[in-house]
Amino acid sequence: MSADLLEARGLAVAIGGRTLCRALDLRVRCGERLAILGRNGAGKSTLLATLAGLRDPAAGEVLLDRQSYAVSNPRQTARRRGWLPQASYDAFASTVLETALVGRHPHIGRWDWEGEHDFVIARAALASTSLAGLEQRTVYSLSGGERQRLALATLLTQQPALYLLDEPLAHLDLNYQIATLELFAAEARDRNAACVMVLHDPGLAARYCDSALLLFGDGEWLAGPSAEVVTTENLSRLYAHPLRELRDGEHRWFVPA
Repeated sequence: MSADLLEARGLAVAIGGRTLCRALDLRVRCGERLAILGRNGAGKSTLLATLAGLRDPAAGEVLLDRQSYAVSNPRQTARRRGWLPQASYDAFASTVLETALVGRHPHIGRWDWEGEHDFVIARAALASTSLAGLEQRTVYSLSGGERQRLALATLLTQQPALYLLDEPLAHLDLNYQIATLELFAAEARDRNAACVMVLHDPGLAARYCDSALLLFGDGEWLAGPSAEVVTTENLSRLYAHPLRELRDGEHRWFVPA
């Protein structure tokens, strides 16, 4: 692992007068994959948006490349940090390829057009999410799962150093869920990119993420290596339901007890 890419110092996140996370100290290094787990309404999406610099913390600070979002250049930030929201809306009937090319905007001049290099990157991203051949389809003609894969392809086209993914597996069937996790594992391995992702399956978090952050929804949190944090005891408390662990070789899965 290399130097810290993302850091939270004494971070507090609140919404509607409710503190979701307090005094969070967190470091994410290049090449690291971090899973955020918690019940519905625990603050996972709100925390992720705060880590992306899209909302102000109640206290503390977030640093990207050891620099606060408040003083960083927005274009440079967009080149380094990519964010996948939980839901996206397409205002225009763009084609699949045009939508993927939006990811290149931080890398081209304000008045410039995409070049051949940008098209190569976008087409490769579409191929990696099994959308090759759909380049001229409009986004409105896609299924929910296809639109989710297009959102992922657009993010891959951006080629950030840090991926912040809010439920990247939403709308995807099992095949594409595993393919997506393998895809970002490759980004971490081959490009040394860091990934922070909100997940709902603790077994997948344990399998594909080096570390985990558990949000309990009352300000309390627990973070550390997945092998130490993603346990039946911690998960049973997190989800307010008893779980038991099943092992399949080196993989661990968790089911209701």
